[in-house]
Amino acid sequence: MAADRKKLILDVDTGTDDAVAIMLAALHPELELVGVTTVNGNVEVQFCTDNSLRVLDHIGRADIAVYEGADRPLVRTGHPIVKRYDEGGEKYHPEELPVPPARSAKAEKTAVEFLIETYRAATDPIVLMPVGPLTNVAAALAAYPKFVKLVPELIIMGGGYAFGNVTPSAEFNIWGDAEAAARVLNSGFEKVTLVPLDATHQALMTLADCDRLAALGTPAATATAEIVRFRIDVHDKYQKMGEEGGSAPVHDAVCVAYLVDRSILSTTRYPVEVETASPLTVGTTIVDTQFRSGMKPNVDLALSADPRKFVDMLADTFARPHGPKA
Repeated sequence: MAADRKKLILDVDTGTDDAVAIMLAALHPELELVGVTTVNGNVEVQFCTDNSLRVLDHIGRADIAVYEGADRPLVRTGHPIVKRYDEGGEKYHPEELPVPPARSAKAEKTAVEFLIETYRAATDPIVLMPVGPLTNVAAALAAYPKFVKLVPELIIMGGGYAFGNVTPSAEFNIWGDAEAAARVLNSGFEKVTLVPLDATHQALMTLADCDRLAALGTPAATATAEIVRFRIDVHDKYQKMGEEGGSAPVHDAVCVAYLVDRSILSTTRYPVEVETASPLTVGTTIVDTQFRSGMKPNVDLALSADPRKFVDMLADTFARPHGPKA
């Protein structure tokens, strides 16, 4: 029954892994995706919005509204997108997603308006899951400081303890708006889970996993198979972090899976701060594993993940008939 589902709002910069996260959140029987908000990140925000609409239309979930958010970082001027994969013309662009053009349109409200109004009116817990830069969440805090008391849990995809993926120490989502990330992590949200690269790089999907999904034949399964094959190709060329070839992480979808099954990630509570001053290390997530800073722990940090549970959840969910839930 709908009342038994865990409610969430996804804040995305869609993006390939965001697309898989949206499909899992929209289709899993234990989840109710209340809405999708978009933010400047992998591509400019208008393309993030269009990609999100295309994905929801493709899986028969156009009933879920998409609210467009920030088109630039909170403080820094200019557009922070790095064209990380520009050899051979491979770049992040709207046409990456193997789904038809959108038929539906974005909502009239902005992302920040939707977030504040939804949480002010909420009678049930709604998890907020930002899997892109944290600009919209920081903007909601600035516009309505009591917002911090209304959100029962944040599950954030971002950061890296052992390595980064934009600089040697910074992960893209935190780097993309470091000031917003610092604001959010220091705001006093009741529960914050941070899912960094260390965890998502343990939940790798393989080409065999893609074949398994493709064989299911549903819109979500076939789209995910194609998306992950693309990610594996890019990952093997540019972003391999010591893993064997023929696999890649699907970062954002791991956060959705964790909301359903908390055993997918293992977390430890640590103080975490975001570097905003140094141009060489901006966006670095500093994890005080020795508790030397005197800071109170503010984050449940995930440093390991179970890849089989994650992939099995995708396959089980995407095997189901698609469309609006009863």
